[in-house]
Amino acid sequence: MRRVLITGGAGFIGTHLATRLLDAGDSVVVLDCFDPFYDPAIKRRNVAGLRARGGDRFELLEGDIREPEACRAAVEDVDGVMHLAALAGVRPSLEDPVRYMDVNVRGTQVLLNAVRDAAARKPIRFLFGSSSSVYGGNVKVPFAESDPVEHPVSPYAASKRAGELICYTFHHLTGIPVTCLRFFTVFGPGQRPEMAIHKFSRMIVDGKPVPMFGDGTTSRDYTFVSDIVDGLVAALERADGYRIYNLGGSRTTTLAELIRGIEQALGRTAVIERLPEQPGDVKTTNADLTLVERELGFMPKVSMAEGLRQFAAWYLAEREAGRVS
Repeated sequence: MRRVLITGGAGFIGTHLATRLLDAGDSVVVLDCFDPFYDPAIKRRNVAGLRARGGDRFELLEGDIREPEACRAAVEDVDGVMHLAALAGVRPSLEDPVRYMDVNVRGTQVLLNAVRDAAARKPIRFLFGSSSSVYGGNVKVPFAESDPVEHPVSPYAASKRAGELICYTFHHLTGIPVTCLRFFTVFGPGQRPEMAIHKFSRMIVDGKPVPMFGDGTTSRDYTFVSDIVDGLVAALERADGYRIYNLGGSRTTTLAELIRGIEQALGRTAVIERLPEQPGDVKTTNADLTLVERELGFMPKVSMAEGLRQFAAWYLAEREAGRVS
């Protein structure tokens, strides 16, 4: 039985990952500070579900990755660290870049220091949750891990690229295996409320205008959360040395197509509000999965239509129960 630490494990991706590991018989430690970026009550409910599922194989530690003592306690006797804790989102990072760098960069380094010390007693694998945003405004698609990433276009993207770099330095100096996983727009049941699919669903059901920034042709590579978890588990089990992998859906959906897909999944019609393009946004994202398929056997399984159907069913049920607005 493995003992795995998930930082930010009370959040969206972390909860799905913890569920998978607990169902496989592993022991899971979650380190989370319940940051109020979105309602902490959502994360508390996630934790309650994990505790009920895992029993004494689940442990919650409340603390911040910027706190050395919290990190030292969290990494004690673990076999792997899934580092998902971060301040997320491109647009909020434009408003508070200093805090994004403090949490996402300094926090990652504090955690790595604790892993270095713990690994002197027991081998540990370290996984870093990165982002497709590191590719910036690259026009060559699909994005491959070997593409240049020197020009991030938001503080969030810069913080994730900085995290990859300090992870490389850490691996170079310690020899501890490190894998950076670049997530491409993750969605599914439990998605954070400020993310587009969740936010648009709420607006459509409420009859409020849905913002369409630009002409609706910007596109994203949306990836269903169970596929992301497949990639994380494969990296935990198989990755070695220092590696960077894309985890994406390997297909693109325009903003206009996304809104139509949500309409179909909900059985409702959207009211569209056309707005100018937003600073920090990129034209497209699209994952080249050649490397991760070859080395980890990763390929996405859930189509966009099926993923939206599952999200809509979850959202409508949660709304009926009064757990989401």
